[in-house]
This record gives sequence, structure tokens and C-alpha cells, in this order.
Amino acid sequence: MSDVSKIKEVRERTGIGFSDCKKALIEADWDVEQALAVIREQSAVKAAKKADRTAAEGRLAIKIGDDRKSGAIVEVNIETDFAARNERFESFCETVIENVLEQGPTAIELLDQLRQELVHTIGENISIRRAEKFTTTDGFIVGYVHTNGTVGALVEMESGDARVGEDIAMHVTAMNPKVVSEDQLSTEVIEREREILTQQALETGKPENIVEKIVEGRLRAFQKEVCLIHQDFVMDQKVDVKSILKSGNASCKRFVRYQVGEGIEKRETELVN
Repeated sequence: MSDVSKIKEVRERTGIGFSDCKKALIEADWDVEQALAVIREQSAVKAAKKADRTAAEGRLAIKIGDDRKSGAIVEVNIETDFAARNERFESFCETVIENVLEQGPTAIELLDQLRQELVHTIGENISIRRAEKFTTTDGFIVGYVHTNGTVGALVEMESGDARVGEDIAMHVTAMNPKVVSEDQLSTEVIEREREILTQQALETGKPENIVEKIVEGRLRAFQKEVCLIHQDFVMDQKVDVKSILKSGNASCKRFVRYQVGEGIEKRETELVN
């Protein structure tokens, strides 16, 4: 194999630049496998240097098993929206979701070498931020990702058909409920909201008995706002989700909704390779 052919092979297998491939081959005395080992070592070093750079862009991936009895969702982050559209980054996201669907969220730990190599190739920090897998025996799993690939939901349905399930997944993606119904709200969440509402009501100067009524009314409104079944259905706001489920003889057990970068504080920094 000629030197040019070796450079081409290393480039195809790693995605890094021509000159970096050549340098690795020279260091490895033109042995392809040894050059790949050199590049992997370099990738680990470069990934470590970029690890403290904020990666708040990226994309989601959702994959449903052929029998609809399992499904997974992952968020993979990168530093810029431009790099999130890189073909190799998109391919990496597909690899991640396939592994999570097969093995569960712990599979992401086994992909760190591949992640480091991609950091080396693209030149930006990359992280697999979170992953979730649903499995069911009696129901089915559905998923929805918005067209821009940055917000989506994974839903477990206990009954109903795929069409209703997909509508619910779309609704969860758009309207961001926190739980399916009131009984899934933790005592801590309710008490924290009660404290906030009580403080707000007391600031109005109204008598204590009136404050209690105000708080209870607002607490009921809060529960309606964050519970899936009480929200106005996104595709027909004349009815609530509970009515949609009832008309389709359907029931939703749980869901998870991801939005790329939510909760990550973005920093304005210059990208330096």
C-alpha cells in the first residue's frame, strides 16, 4: 500500500485532516494500525483540554424498537449549532441512540473513546448529557422529535393505538407538562409551590382567611397547568388531553421530555482548537 493510500485509509477511518493523518503515520513508521493508536491517544488529550468548554447546542435522538415495547431518547451536546449539523456528529448521535436502546443508559459509558475521537475530528467539546430507556410488557412506546431536532418526548402508553400515542408525544413536546396527573406530583413540589403562592398572596395585604382561599385556588390552577391530562390539547384547545385519551380508549403511564441545552448556562467564548 502506498503512503498516499495509507493516509487516505487513516483519514476515512478517523475523519481528521490530511496533515494530521500524515503526522500520525510518520510517528508510527507508516503502520496504519499504530497510527490509529497514536490518534486515539491524541484524541484523549485534546478531549480533556476541551472538557471545560460549554457544550449547550446539539441534538436529540429517539429510537423505538420494532415491536414498540421499548424506546430510548438521548441528548448529545456540542458547542455550536453549526457543528451540530456535521454529518459525523449526526452519525455519532445515531450510534448513541442505538446502543442505549439495546443496552440502556449505561451504554453511554462505553462510547467515550468514540466521543473523544469525534472531539479530535470536529474540534469542539462533545458530551452525551443524558439518556433514558422505556420498556413495557402490556403497553407500547412512542416518541416524537420536533423537526429542528432540539426538543422531543418519549411516552409510554398503557392502552390506545399508535395514532393517539403519537399525538400525546407531540403534545408533551409542545406543551411541556411535568407529570401525567396530580397523583404523580410529589409532596415536596406541592409544598414548595404552596409556599411561593402564600408569600405572593400575603404581599397583597389581604386577611389570612382570604389568603388561604387564594392560595388553594391558585394551587389548583398550578396542578392543572403542569398535569398532562388537564392541559388543553395542543391540536384542539377546545378539549383537554383527558378527553382525547378517553375518546381513543387510551391511557398514558409516563413520559420524559428533553430540550437541548435546557438548564445549561451558555458562555460567550471564542473557540480555539
